[in-house]
Amino acid sequence: MTTIFRICHLLLVGLCALILAPSAQAKTDLILWHSMPGALGTWIDDLAKGFNAGNAGYRVVPIYKGSYDSSLTEALQAHSRGKAPHMLQVFEVGTATMMAARDLIRPVHEVMALAGLDFIENAYLPAVTLYYSSLDGKLLSLPLNSSTPVLVANRQALARAGLNPKQIPTTWPELEATGRALVNAGFSCGFTSQWQSWILLENMSAWHDVPFASKQNGIGGIDVELKFNSPFHVTHVERLAAMVKDKVFLPPSHRDEALSKFLDGTCPLLLATSASYGELKAQKDLDFGIGMLPYWPEIQWAPRNSIIGGATLWAMNGHPATDYVGIAQFFHYLTSAEVQAASHQRTGYLPISRAAYSLSRRQGFYESNPQAETAIKQITLHWPTENSRGVRLGNFIPIRAVIDQHLDAIWEGRETAKQGLDEAVRRGNELLKDFSREANSGR
Repeated sequence: MTTIFRICHLLLVGLCALILAPSAQAKTDLILWHSMPGALGTWIDDLAKGFNAGNAGYRVVPIYKGSYDSSLTEALQAHSRGKAPHMLQVFEVGTATMMAARDLIRPVHEVMALAGLDFIENAYLPAVTLYYSSLDGKLLSLPLNSSTPVLVANRQALARAGLNPKQIPTTWPELEATGRALVNAGFSCGFTSQWQSWILLENMSAWHDVPFASKQNGIGGIDVELKFNSPFHVTHVERLAAMVKDKVFLPPSHRDEALSKFLDGTCPLLLATSASYGELKAQKDLDFGIGMLPYWPEIQWAPRNSIIGGATLWAMNGHPATDYVGIAQFFHYLTSAEVQAASHQRTGYLPISRAAYSLSRRQGFYESNPQAETAIKQITLHWPTENSRGVRLGNFIPIRAVIDQHLDAIWEGRETAKQGLDEAVRRGNELLKDFSREANSGR
């Protein structure tokens, strides 16, 4: 009987193991909505695969949801139906919107604490994490892809214009003089720019330590007033408008054709996001250099530091508590020095941590790719001030649209710099008041 009992017992244990094995090995899916098409979408997929391969309990499932605007709108609607993803990639201009939706999010520092994982905010580049943190320094969302604008030069074009191909302009007067020399040499324009509000107003404000808006550019609260019609801004835009008239500066179109105009040789100088590095490097016949943003030398304290663009991952509320343990583990994976360094070197986005930056240097990446370090040096040039921490405004998307409208009118001569900036500030302040009213009403 004893032998038979033991055999039955072993058979029962084996049967139970077979029944329970699929359940024990099943992974909990964590849904990630993102807005990265093409090669960058493949990068997101690879990040998920790397995490999934080493995690027994959770599986990150990336889903491309179109543009940042449409993805954010869809996520807000999905949350109201209890169908929000676990994680949402949101561009920097949507940060204030996410913060105001208090029931929508779970701050990163809370997610990490819930899982008991080490998470040291000051290990990251200050110009990156300060923007996405509360006033007491608590990180609200996890930086995923961060960039900052730089000046890109076609060295072959500079040489054809009789200029030193290794000398990239560092000030606005130098940029203007170089641009005029290029136009005189037969080029259609001297320089152009990507996203004009982000580069020509928001970053120029930070670069010169001048407020773009009150309350630390909106980081100190939502009751904010715009300040980009100051004498500094008016003079800056007046000078740019004069360069437009002389065809030294070709204003950007709203379809962001600036990069293509640089690549096809129309404009040999380009103010562009540092995230363009990968695409620039892929051009086999292009000899390019990257310099820091130009500054106005009469501003004695300039330059300060540039500010970021890009996006972060937000943890969405409304999921089981155990799911947040998996989200924390994924965030912990993303912030490892090895993953961050590999992502930085692959995409051209900034490394968000000092450890990833140091690792890239030790691996010799900057020795063979010295241009890739310019953006990091620029954004860490000085510790951010209240004016150079970033711009965090409610209704930022429509505010940027208003800015674009009036800058276009200025470039076309339909408004003076003062008229255009004054009106953009007036209309923008109305949008800020609308946002403040809605946020305070809890909607």
